[in-house]
Amino acid sequence: MVKASAPNPSATPPSFESALQELEAIVQAMEAGNAPLEESLAAYERGIALLRHCQETLSAAERKLQILENGVLRDLAANESTGADN
Repeated sequence: MVKASAPNPSATPPSFESALQELEAIVQAMEAGNAPLEESLAAYERGIALLRHCQETLSAAERKLQILENGVLRDLAANESTGADN
């Protein structure tokens, strides 16, 4: 049911993984189409908040990687083939 998956839209999960898990549950519940309109709207709002949280978390991680790599994005496959762990 969507209601259980759509708590307060302003509540942000503590981790990227929990946000993604909750977002997936909301999508599945909404795809089932069994919720009333108000619950669906609340779930949609929560989903948007979770999506933004995930996007911001990924952007922050990307910025950290760029800083760690001196602003040069490196191909992961190239690092693995050279045996570089750092």
